[in-house]
Amino acid sequence: MTRPFLPEAPSDAAGASATILVIDDSATIRSAAAKILGEAGYRVVVAENGFEALAKIADCLPALIVCDIVMPRLDGYRTCALIKASAAHHATPVLMLSSKEGLFDRARGAMAGASACLAKPLAREALLEAVRLHLARHFE
Repeated sequence: MTRPFLPEAPSDAAGASATILVIDDSATIRSAAAKILGEAGYRVVVAENGFEALAKIADCLPALIVCDIVMPRLDGYRTCALIKASAAHHATPVLMLSSKEGLFDRARGAMAGASACLAKPLAREALLEAVRLHLARHFE
């Protein structure tokens, strides 16, 4: 069985080995996203929650962030809003992960500053396509 064709990881200086911060309270989702993105050539940093992500963001300087919406203590909307309020990271694309594909989640994510909203469970092709699209826009 062959895998569907996917463009290769970015080879230009801006996108090559770009760091992606994955924030999710589910170890399964963090692991799956890290595997998919790592195999595509990205450097992946994971965080279990919004507070951990905010502590790591200055050190890892992500080119893109993938953030779950439903997390305890500091949900994805607030995490995204705090990242976007930061002078250092306001331009960093944030892709929200939602277990629901509702218009409400997309609208609330957009209000928090998210670039896009992806549905769970993660589909490899959809994740990679969204990452490539938003990294390309970010580095234009």
